[in-house]
Amino acid sequence: MFNPLKGLGNLQQLQQQAKKMQEALQKEEVTVEKNGVIITMRGDQKIINVEIDGVMENRVAEAINDAVKKTQELAARKLMEMNQ
Repeated sequence: MFNPLKGLGNLQQLQQQAKKMQEALQKEEVTVEKNGVIITMRGDQKIINVEIDGVMENRVAEAINDAVKKTQELAARKLMEMNQ
């Protein structure tokens, strides 16, 4: 007999794995230095610090984080449209 709810277990498992991955990525950091600019970013793509020619520029970090968030929201909307 066909059980339409059978796939829910797999979905829950995938959600748990995604959550663990996100938590692990939040703990990782990458720092890149180029042309007098130093950027520190977490593995989940959140900018922690922007330094330009030795000066901290948190306004730039905030603007980049807002832009990343908006592109993620756009991608989620497009994915939902494609699945309809």
